Amino acid sequence: MLAEAIFFSAVLFTIGVIGVLTRRNAIIIFMCVELMLNAVNLSFVAFARAYGVAGQIFVFFVMTVAAAEAAVGLAIIIALFRHKQTVNLQNINLLRG
Repeated sequence: MLAEAIFFSAVLFTIGVIGVLTRRNAIIIFMCVELMLNAVNLSFVAFARAYGVAGQIFVFFVMTVAAAEAAVGLAIIIALFRHKQTVNLQNINLLRG
């Protein structure tokens, strides 16, 4: 059971990393980061089931951080869309002078 959960977690994390590195849409990148956080949560739960309850405590912390990141991230994406009328990161150059 532990090996299957860790394998599935690694596959989910890899899909998330590939999505972050290859996509240019801010919403898709945001969803891939959330997928990576869920992969980490899956591995914490798998290790907690095998070795003790401490991993489940970390899951609650990761879920709290993910909820805060979702709120702040979506607010930033909405602000960028209102300012530039796009969420494509190639078209957004706010830091260039």
